[in-house]
Amino acid sequence: MTKTITFNELRRIKDALPSGSTARIAQELGIEKDTVRNYFGGKHYDNGESCGMHIEPGPDGGIVMLDDLEIFNMAMKILDEKGIKL
Repeated sequence: MTKTITFNELRRIKDALPSGSTARIAQELGIEKDTVRNYFGGKHYDNGESCGMHIEPGPDGGIVMLDDLEIFNMAMKILDEKGIKL
């Protein structure tokens, strides 16, 4: 399943995550922290991997197509646990 959101929406999710969330997501999914950072728009390819995210230029930072929702769903779960609404 894929999801389409704006790049700025994706960054708002990342910015709303509590400290340590990147490490938690990486640990629970068994992936590198840099892969999680790349998912949210980082460019940490020395240790991390590409993560099924495609950006098309456009308004509000462009359109982001997320091919894999594991990281997205985990981020939303953490926000929900903390009672953080976007």
